[in-house]
Amino acid sequence: MESRKLEILMIAADLGSLSRASEVVGYTQSGLSHMMDALEKEVGFALLKRGPGGIRLTEQGAQLMPAIREFLQANANLEQRIREIAESEPSVIRVAAYSSISMHWMPEILYRFRRLCPQLHVDLRMVDHALEPFELLESGQTDVIFASRQQYACCDWTPLYHERMYAILPRDYPLREEGGFPLKEFEGLEFIMPWGRFDKEVHAAMAPVGVQLNARSPRVDDETVIRMVGRGLGVSMMSELMIRGRTDDVLCVPVQPPAIRELGMGTHVRQRETEGIRRLKECVMQFVETLPSAQAAASSQICEASPL
Repeated sequence: MESRKLEILMIAADLGSLSRASEVVGYTQSGLSHMMDALEKEVGFALLKRGPGGIRLTEQGAQLMPAIREFLQANANLEQRIREIAESEPSVIRVAAYSSISMHWMPEILYRFRRLCPQLHVDLRMVDHALEPFELLESGQTDVIFASRQQYACCDWTPLYHERMYAILPRDYPLREEGGFPLKEFEGLEFIMPWGRFDKEVHAAMAPVGVQLNARSPRVDDETVIRMVGRGLGVSMMSELMIRGRTDDVLCVPVQPPAIRELGMGTHVRQRETEGIRRLKECVMQFVETLPSAQAAASSQICEASPL
């Protein structure tokens, strides 16, 4: 039963006139009369008596009116509470980010945000799977994600940083060119694929030059892959943040032609942007301004003992 019909019945009964009620609610008198007829059919008995002097409730309608008023008040209270909850500022912002971004970006971003919004807490969830942040966002399990760009219609995407891709090589690997490692040279080498669907970005880089990789995908973290390369068990390719601070035993060489992955921030397209999320975005953009530009990253030289 529609609450609007009951509300109009109450107004009409209080005013004693369908014509006056129609002026109040914005319906034609004919439309209002049809609506009351439909309501009476719905409840199964007459609610209004019509006469030359106007309308009044039937005995059954009068008996029903206290319950109608109670129902309409409860409905109004429910709608008000829904509005209050929808407009309230949550005390926790849920964030999902790749482990590399969590390690190298989030401490500074969270430090800036706490100084700006000390009353808000950020629940940081570190993920290793390339698609997991988008899946969490799509299912409503997180509010903000930090990841590499993927094709998800649910995501309102903000690009933040273009990071270079690097060949990860044994330290004694015989380099043929200075400052870059040709993607074609991966062909025929034993390639250790980083775990967590990073293969999508590797294959995207190889496709334009037609490289067919001799790849295997052990279920290990990035640091273990780097250590395996350091022991001569193969070669690999990773992005800037994935290798930062882990390169003592390997060479990290920018690939040629340059391969880039776009890191960014995402929220759900249907999510209301709260004041807290807006402030968090401000902190993120201020932090990104302190990072080296994509052009600077593209001009990096061979990384040895302590690169990146």
